[in-house]
Amino acid sequence: MKARFVLSVKLMLLSSVVLLMGCNANTKPTDSGNEDHMVVLVSYKSQPNKEAQTYNELTKLVERVKNEPHFISIRLHVNAKDSANILLYEEWDDANYYQTEHMQTDHLQQFIADSRNFLNGPPEISFWKLEKNFK
Repeated sequence: MKARFVLSVKLMLLSSVVLLMGCNANTKPTDSGNEDHMVVLVSYKSQPNKEAQTYNELTKLVERVKNEPHFISIRLHVNAKDSANILLYEEWDDANYYQTEHMQTDHLQQFIADSRNFLNGPPEISFWKLEKNFK
């Protein structure tokens, strides 16, 4: 009997926590906030049989980029059906910095020069701003 009581109390507590978490969930859209915040999608195509070198060179580049001002994050994605297609999902808190100073950094310029050895040409780059944030 005591075990049933303890189990009942635990279930009630767990149910209460789940209910409270659901009540606090914010599903309403919010405004974009920082207008300078920007997402950059950079799509690369690796040369045949150079995928590993491409991943390695991009990883080295990102390690340097992470130290730049206005950097938020970078995620490296690989196409599930074609590992030669690589996407960087970058977040920056200053669009102007990205499009000017970042593009002129020594490490990025060196990567661009070296990339002729493992990429099939320049990447496709697109810029995105947050319109609504759903939480």
